[in-house]
Amino acid sequence: MSERQVPQPRLPARMHAVLLTGHGDVDRLQYRDDVPVPVPGCDELLIRVGAAGVNNTDINLRIGWYSKNGEPGEPRDDAGWTGDRVVLPLIQGADVCGHVVATGSGVAESRIGERVLVDPVLRARPRGAQIRTLYLGSDCHGAFADYVCVPAANAHRVDSPLSDVELASFPCSYSAAENMLTRAAVGHDETVFVTGASGGVGSAAVQLAVRRRARVIAMAGESKAAQVAALGASQVVTRDGDLLAALGKESVDVVIDMVGGRQFPALLEVLRPGGRYAVAGAIAGALVSLDLRTLYLKDLRLLGCTLLEPDVFVNLVRYIEAGEIRPVVARTYPLSAIAVAQRDFLEKRHTGKIVLVP
Repeated sequence: MSERQVPQPRLPARMHAVLLTGHGDVDRLQYRDDVPVPVPGCDELLIRVGAAGVNNTDINLRIGWYSKNGEPGEPRDDAGWTGDRVVLPLIQGADVCGHVVATGSGVAESRIGERVLVDPVLRARPRGAQIRTLYLGSDCHGAFADYVCVPAANAHRVDSPLSDVELASFPCSYSAAENMLTRAAVGHDETVFVTGASGGVGSAAVQLAVRRRARVIAMAGESKAAQVAALGASQVVTRDGDLLAALGKESVDVVIDMVGGRQFPALLEVLRPGGRYAVAGAIAGALVSLDLRTLYLKDLRLLGCTLLEPDVFVNLVRYIEAGEIRPVVARTYPLSAIAVAQRDFLEKRHTGKIVLVP
């Protein structure tokens, strides 16, 4: 059958989805069964969502954490991850594994039936009069639904024996971790210190740094140390301990940080001269203390990491297909139980990812 002869499947008119209706607590999340199924536009695909992971971004956007003005829960114009206003109601969810069920104009219908992972960074997408990079589930509707539309270029075919739930644990966390390691140019035999190593990004960073044949020291809660060590960390230090006493001054080449907060000065102290600090989160606090003398006298490089380097997601899919990294799924919930899942996520008693199933 030629590409033009592939039949488009018959699709429902309505779907289940979770709508974020405002900034605040989980009562702002509405599970609905009457949301219109989106229609793929030019160069887009429609994906039937098999599973969708939960991320810090989902909670941060819901409570208005990205805003630098006002109090959490208040409506304001800078609560999006890019500092823009969040258009509500919004379907969140950036982690997607699913199957292509329809194509828009400009996309070969032969893509129907592919199982795909979605790169959540939507580059050069129009927004009003501007061309902006958008983030799936934050700047446009995402995967907390039965179906989601994404640019065809962002949907990467994946050939793997892993389940949809397992695959949905990869996109955001592992691409964020690989992006930090790429920006920091982590190489063989370097010593890498990973904070928040029991979380989604942290556990991914441990595995991906080990894949690069780096020596990994990880920071995690004492109850999770054995699980983190099983991912390949050669040493695990507790998050409440004295970091300088545990590691020693100028003992690591690279810090991969998702935590921030009061330990930030110590993270720069443990870096060797010429070391690199890469950050993609601030779960322990966004405002930190920086002694500029430490920064310039040690010739350190501080790297903020959000937008993925061009090859990061392609490489991630390649690692998955080769079996070089493995999923770490803590628990799954039905999409209808998203409030329970997010409360569980915030308790931080798990290692790896929490995943929702429509």
